[in-house]
Amino acid sequence: MLWLITGASRGIGLAMTRHLIARGDEVVAVCRTLTAGLSATRARIISAIDLTAADAPARVAAALPLGTALDVLVHNAGAALPSRAGLEDLEADAMRREYEVNALAPLRLTQALLSRLRAGSRIAIVSSRAGSIGDNGSGGMYGYRMSKAAANMAGVSLARDLAPRGIAVVMLHPGMVRTDLLATASGGIPPAMTAGAALLEPDDVAPFLVARIDELAVATSGRFLTRSGDVLPW
Repeated sequence: MLWLITGASRGIGLAMTRHLIARGDEVVAVCRTLTAGLSATRARIISAIDLTAADAPARVAAALPLGTALDVLVHNAGAALPSRAGLEDLEADAMRREYEVNALAPLRLTQALLSRLRAGSRIAIVSSRAGSIGDNGSGGMYGYRMSKAAANMAGVSLARDLAPRGIAVVMLHPGMVRTDLLATASGGIPPAMTAGAALLEPDDVAPFLVARIDELAVATSGRFLTRSGDVLPW
């Protein structure tokens, strides 16, 4: 199987890349900054890609050899800007950045790679429980929450639009994972949101996310799941 994963240079993206290559799959790893960890894998790397740039989707598509068909497209790249998380500290430019990375970039890249997908292909958006409206019991994190909710809506629309083509879509909440994004966001996360939550390592989470994607089918397309497969509220 051939997977394309964004945000593959570190954290969850790198862990998924390693896991997939270890089991014999092929990975096209898309990243903004190449790391030693990613370089050490056997992934096909497309680096220096800022997914918010106007030409980024076309550059990724052009970097794939003619005729390449993707079995799985994983939108993993994300952004969180916690210092602007509170109501008193809102910064519109920072919130726009979160929206562009977390919601708009997956949609634009899917559009650019649509000709590379076929019946049986799958799309996964690494979302967050923070984007659940029904599960929001602690407030705050305005830009991150809003951008992830928008990503979820994009995923549901993609699931509806792509079902006739035999392409399935899922939104996945990995849990509280020790990543650079979490380290950046930690100062702005409401304590009530993390109370009792276990801090997980990327390598521990990756197999669960891959398993959810492996079992994805058109009949189950458009759902918002935890890494264990539990359905989350919108």
